[in-house]
Amino acid sequence: MLKRKLSHEQVRHVAWLARLGLSEEEVEKFSLQLSDILENFEVLREVDTTNVPPATHIVPLRNVFREDVVMPSYPVSEILANAPRQSEDCFQIRPILE
Repeated sequence: MLKRKLSHEQVRHVAWLARLGLSEEEVEKFSLQLSDILENFEVLREVDTTNVPPATHIVPLRNVFREDVVMPSYPVSEILANAPRQSEDCFQIRPILE
């Protein structure tokens, strides 16, 4: 028989913290399931990890973006050439929110 690590009251407390309403059947079910999970963590604690370096990812990550390169910009007059309305070297648009 499974030795229960979490009491029903502890499961109700965790459910309350997560703002979950649980029926008595769910409290019983989750009490057993969460106890199994905790038992699995106890097994993992027994594994010797002294020579295992800490890792944040299983595979190495690298940046897939290109390097930023400074380039000359288009002239403002060319950018605004097709603007329906402009004001002081800026696009002029109708207000969206009034």
